[in-house]
Amino acid sequence: MADKTSFTPDEWARVVASPLLVGMAITAADPSGVWGLLKEGMAGGWALVEAKQNAQASPLVKAVAEGFSDSATRTAVQQHIQSQFKGAKMPDVKAKAIGELRAVSALLDQKAPQDAGPFKAWLREVAQKAAEAGNEGGFLGFGGVAVSDAEKATLAEISGALGSVGATRA
Repeated sequence: MADKTSFTPDEWARVVASPLLVGMAITAADPSGVWGLLKEGMAGGWALVEAKQNAQASPLVKAVAEGFSDSATRTAVQQHIQSQFKGAKMPDVKAKAIGELRAVSALLDQKAPQDAGPFKAWLREVAQKAAEAGNEGGFLGFGGVAVSDAEKATLAEISGALGSVGATRA
């Protein structure tokens, strides 16, 4: 079973950052006001909290969730995200996040092939939760749709980057 020791420190920061990246991609796809941005942005964090408490979570998912308890890992994740996205505009954020998810997918396939599938499936669930976190298009939180067309397209792009196949819920 893969864990922190299966990766270099830089690789581990990239893996641990991945649930945050799926949320960033969704948010950048269709920014939905301050409240929606907060909800979508927090989806990755909540997914980590849930994974930490979930006895059925895969070992790598649990290791990543535990990684946020380590201040050195949190600092490395923060530095990695800042280096990747410093000065990026919203359309660039989405493309960079998906590109980084593609790289993390390849890294997982190479270094943790037995854990890659369940971890990628979990990332896809995190992306779905982020997409569903804020209504798109309404007025003052009323109306709109749970998942916009732009978010649906981004969910498909995330699935493609992760190498997973499956229809999105909407």
